[in-house]
Formats: sequence, C-alpha cells, structure tokens
Amino acid sequence: MQIVRAWAPVAITLAILAVVNVLLPSLNEDYRVHVLLDVGINVMLAVSLNLVNGVTGQFSIGHAGFMALGGYTAAFLSIRLAAYQLHGVPDAVSQGLFLVLALVVGGMVAALAGLIVGLPSLRLRGDYLAIVTLGFGEIIRVLIENTEAVGGARGLSNIPPWAGFFAVYAGVFVTLLCSRRLLASTHGRALLAIREDEVAAEAMGVNTVGYKVRAFVVSAFFAGIAGGLYAHYQTNLAPKSFTFIRSIEIVVMVVLGGMGSISGSVLAAVVLTLAPELLRALDQYRMASYGLMLVLLMLARPSGIFGTREIWELWPLRKKSKPDVDRELARPAGSP
Repeated sequence: MQIVRAWAPVAITLAILAVVNVLLPSLNEDYRVHVLLDVGINVMLAVSLNLVNGVTGQFSIGHAGFMALGGYTAAFLSIRLAAYQLHGVPDAVSQGLFLVLALVVGGMVAALAGLIVGLPSLRLRGDYLAIVTLGFGEIIRVLIENTEAVGGARGLSNIPPWAGFFAVYAGVFVTLLCSRRLLASTHGRALLAIREDEVAAEAMGVNTVGYKVRAFVVSAFFAGIAGGLYAHYQTNLAPKSFTFIRSIEIVVMVVLGGMGSISGSVLAAVVLTLAPELLRALDQYRMASYGLMLVLLMLARPSGIFGTREIWELWPLRKKSKPDVDRELARPAGSP
C-alpha cells in the first residue's frame, strides 16, 4: 500500500503530462509551445543552480557550461542512435528510450565535470568557486567553438526532434521531486547548516567539503539534462547559446526567486522567461523595461520573492480553536 501511495503522484503527473502533450499543437507550428518549453528548461536550470547558490550558500556562475556539456553530449549521441531502431518495439518507444539514454549520458558527463571542477575549488572558502566556474564556462564554450566534430562555431544541426512538452515537463517534475526530497533529507539539512554557518557545521561533525561537492555534482547533472532536452527540441545547438550572459540569467532567476526557495526559483524562471515575450509590444523599450522591472522587484524584495521560504509556507496555518482543545482534554477516556 505504501508503494502505491509513493508512486501514485508520479503516475498521475505523467498521465496529465501525456494528455496535455496530445492536446497541444505541433511543436513546429506554434511559437507559444516553444516559449512554454523554454519556461520548462529555465525552471530546471534555476532549481538545479539553487541547490548550490541558494541551499548550500556557495556562488557558481558557470551553469551554462554544464548545460552545454550535457546538451552537446546528448545531441552527439542521439545523431548516431537515430540510424537505429530497437527490434520489436514501436518507433516512438525506441526514440523515447534513445532519448532517455542520451539525456542520462549527457547528465553524467556534466556531473563528472562538476566533480572535477568542484573537488578542488569547494575546499576553499570565499569567491573561489565563482571565479573557477566563470573560467570553466568560458573554456567549455571556446573548446566547442574549436571542435569540428560537434560543428565548431557553425553549431551542431540535424539533432533528432525527440523532446516535446511531455519530455521537457517530465524533466521538470523529476528535477523538482529530487530537489524537494533532497532538502527534506538529512543531506539537505546538512547543506542548510553549511549555508547558515560553515564553521559551526564543521565543528558539529558535518563533512562540509563532501556535502558541497555532492550538491554541486547533482546541480551539474540536472543542468546537463536540461541542456540535452534543449538540444532535442531546438534540433540545433550553437556555442553562442552558452555564453557568460546565459549563466548570469540563471543566477538572476535564483536571486530574484529567493536564495534557497525552490518555489521561488520556479516562479522567477517563469516570470523572467515570459517577461521579454510579453514586452515585445514596447519594441525598442522592451529590454529597458525588462531591466527596470528587475530593479523595482529587487528594491521591493531584496531577499527575493520568497526569501528562504516556500510558497506554501506563506499561507497562515489554521489553528485548532482553544474551546475544541479544551473539549478534547475534558472528554473521559474511552468515550467516543
């Protein structure tokens, strides 16, 4: 029975996504579907970066580098798998399994890069991680630009269009579920302790370096998955999509939503992805209006929209009235 309770929300969510996926128009025919998928990708990136910048209290500004690694790895693998089909299964199922394989491999390559970058830099304190991740993101972009096997500066094209609404939002769901479960675990509490006071956490026996590296690797893994999904619905990749500006956009989403708030990162990713599209009517004033909106939001809420809290914590809890409590205490034992 416990297994049914644990997996029922997953099954219901996937069923809803499948129904919506059927009802949506084709990806190639509707610009709004593209925007909707961009929202999903940015939610995955913001929530995954929040594990490092918000929950653990470190500062990484190279998330676009991990996204690029995962995206190019998954796309490179998918282009070669597209010539094959699994025997005895429908073509759509075969493509779905190939997509999952490519995404997992892309995520693992990004996670390995996160381990290589995080292991030496997270032993230090201060802004070293920001400097290292900044350099890492630029190194990855320059390497891609000079690697002809992945298209070089021209970019990588002819990527199989295997990712649509269902795949992207299934990725969003898995990212949110894993992040939430992580924060509710002992591991998550250790990360929060490191954010509040690293010296005190270490004095209490918390292996601060180990926990920080693991959070960084998990964050890089989901950034790689997001890059893979991005590649499979855009069907082409270019190095200019993964510049330093892209990393800063993701950092802004985390800061605006609230450092440490998963729901804040989700809301900020949705707002900051949709705002430039909604402001297109302002023509040349669009980006200026976008910047002004960010300034006003940060002046009004300097700690972010939700701060360190989640959206459901903002609702006042309904307390049981005192007369009801007294009545329960006065009831004789064994009475109905």
